[in-house]
Amino acid sequence: MGTSYELKLVPAPGQTAPADLKTQADELLAQINKQMSTYDPDSELSRFNRNPSADWIAVSPELLEVVAEGLRISELTGGAYDITIGPLVNLWGFGPEPRRDQAPADQAIAQARERVGYWRLHARAEPPALKKDRPDLYVDLSSLAKGYGVDRLAELVEANGIHNYLVSISGDLRAKGHNGKGQPWTVAIERPVPGQRSVERLIQIGDHGVSTAGDYRNFFEQNGQRYSHIINPHTGRPVPQTLVSVTVISDLDMEADAADTALMAAGLDLGFRLATEHHLAAFFISVSPDGKSFQERYTPEFEPFLLPQQP
Repeated sequence: MGTSYELKLVPAPGQTAPADLKTQADELLAQINKQMSTYDPDSELSRFNRNPSADWIAVSPELLEVVAEGLRISELTGGAYDITIGPLVNLWGFGPEPRRDQAPADQAIAQARERVGYWRLHARAEPPALKKDRPDLYVDLSSLAKGYGVDRLAELVEANGIHNYLVSISGDLRAKGHNGKGQPWTVAIERPVPGQRSVERLIQIGDHGVSTAGDYRNFFEQNGQRYSHIINPHTGRPVPQTLVSVTVISDLDMEADAADTALMAAGLDLGFRLATEHHLAAFFISVSPDGKSFQERYTPEFEPFLLPQQP
């Protein structure tokens, strides 16, 4: 996944973590990568993307599970989130192809948009299979696979008898129980400033997953304009700079991982409306009209997780 993972474990009194737990975790994540990576040309997903067939193609239950969740979020958001957005992500230089630091031509954007459309992708549970309506459809699970990996790591830790933990892959987290001091797990929402690491707000996430999407880490600038890796499927272009960060808390981190990207792509007004309508615990950070400060907005479902701001 091009990043690192972390396990923070609090065994019960007299309990020790299994000596091979890291090996188990490494093998688990390597397997997920072999199923869902677009960076590995031999992964199961890459082979599916290259397959020109319009018939049902057998896939693993794990790949089907993640694609089905992506289709659900795509439908739920009316395409503000779209798991077939890969051609646009690649065109803008944020995929496995060589990085580019300039905006593509309008014609190239229009051509890539023709290949995007989640309604052209179909999932079947029994037996597990996927089907695409056009041969050049390209599925990108980058906004789901990390969250799925976090959920699987949590399952692995619990299967080894440890029920107080915080697991993370990059900015995706899932916690349960308490930390080493016997207190609920507390994590920070980062202030969305490029090149800096500072805290915007602290949250106690309880037994939940949390994921943050933002435009302030993965981007390029051209003629004073910032272009981020989060693409609006309806325009084919990176999201405007008004909304800079969305954090979502959910029972499953895979759901939070997809939802934060969907809300970012939808923009501040539509994104907040979608979060409210679907009762998501979501926290939005936007740039003030004068561009000199940040503004916070969050749904009622998010408020219980927020710790009081320090003076």
